[in-house]
Amino acid sequence: MSESPEQRLMAAGMSPREAARKGGLFQRAARALELLGRGSTGPTRAYFVPGRIEFMGKHTDYAGGRSLVCATERGFCLVARARSDSGLRVVDAASDATASLALSPDLEVPRGRWSTYPATVARRLARDFPGLSVGVDLAFESDLPPAAGISSSSALVVGTFLALADANRMGDRADYRAALPDLVALAGYLGALENGRAFGFFAADQGAGIHGGSQDQTAILCAVPGALVQCGFEPVRLERTVPFPAGQVLAVGVSGVVAEKSGAAREAYNAAAAATAELLLRWRQGSGRDDHSLAAALRSAPDAPARLADLVGGEPALRARLEQFESESERLIPAAGDALARGDLPALGPLVDASQAGAERGLQNQIPETVHLQRSARRLGAAAASAFGAGFGGSVWAMVEAGGSERFLREWGEDYRRAFPSLAEAARFFTTRPGPAALGW
Repeated sequence: MSESPEQRLMAAGMSPREAARKGGLFQRAARALELLGRGSTGPTRAYFVPGRIEFMGKHTDYAGGRSLVCATERGFCLVARARSDSGLRVVDAASDATASLALSPDLEVPRGRWSTYPATVARRLARDFPGLSVGVDLAFESDLPPAAGISSSSALVVGTFLALADANRMGDRADYRAALPDLVALAGYLGALENGRAFGFFAADQGAGIHGGSQDQTAILCAVPGALVQCGFEPVRLERTVPFPAGQVLAVGVSGVVAEKSGAAREAYNAAAAATAELLLRWRQGSGRDDHSLAAALRSAPDAPARLADLVGGEPALRARLEQFESESERLIPAAGDALARGDLPALGPLVDASQAGAERGLQNQIPETVHLQRSARRLGAAAASAFGAGFGGSVWAMVEAGGSERFLREWGEDYRRAFPSLAEAARFFTTRPGPAALGW
């Protein structure tokens, strides 16, 4: 008898409680796949694709900096079956919403809808790997809160890619193996795909609407259960794995204020990326160098940070962004990783507080709700807490003792709902351990 989804997830490193919760999601996804009707053939494949928590690394990835990340134990449960044509039908089992697409380089990508993400994958793959002809019927159900900064959109991108790649046996193609030899390269490619950027010899194309990096995709594909992964970017690289403290969990408070990358926050998000691009332009013009990222510029010489600060002059927005990036990527993240490695939680808390303060001052992407959640978590005894994700809404994580996590969640939620009663219904609170990376069977 084949293993159940729960058994496979536990074998991959997911906690038994969370693995058991996924059984119903897979069952409902399987029923939705059957209701799609005729058109698909062959065996059904299943996938679990997690969300991610950005422990630290606020707007660092597209600038070539560092992040500390992990996968959540919540995510997308997907089932897929290859089709006899190049069609791509995707159904959300929770709502019965269905998107009918095609594996085509000329596919018109819808905007501002969940179908934006599978459509972006279908278009880019068909363009970058000519000759793909096998579509899929794909059904999913997720227990990730949507538009909460936990990478639900990137998880759907990764899940769609995995289903299409398996159906088309892309691993057998020489051009695929040459371009994407491992998961690290794949994470970089899928980040570029979602954001519309060029990658290697693949030209830029339409993306999902933001000027971002590959942090989400790296966490989803390269996560280690029970640990945080320190990553570098531009290109993606895995720097070290740091065990997560035993006896601790991550409590997540979802503010209820949506963090739509393709919606109203798109311009605000892209403003932070634009500031980073301006800093790099100033450096190239002033130094005569052609460094490919802000991180590469800052690391090019011992005096490079001071020289770039001089080039910025008295422009407060650019100076604040420069200070935030340099502090987060070059000082706070390595120090936080060291504190975690030696189990020094008293040292960790102030480092994460400094990261949060940097986002508030340097990125100006925090809102009263996420600021309140972070401060409240610390008052209630969390060893560390921070907002995460793109900002302008979203969620906050808090590191708390597992034994007291239910009480913490209750008190944290009550405090937040008193402060923001209009968001009482939309807010969500749950716990997770660092979970396994995406897997399929």
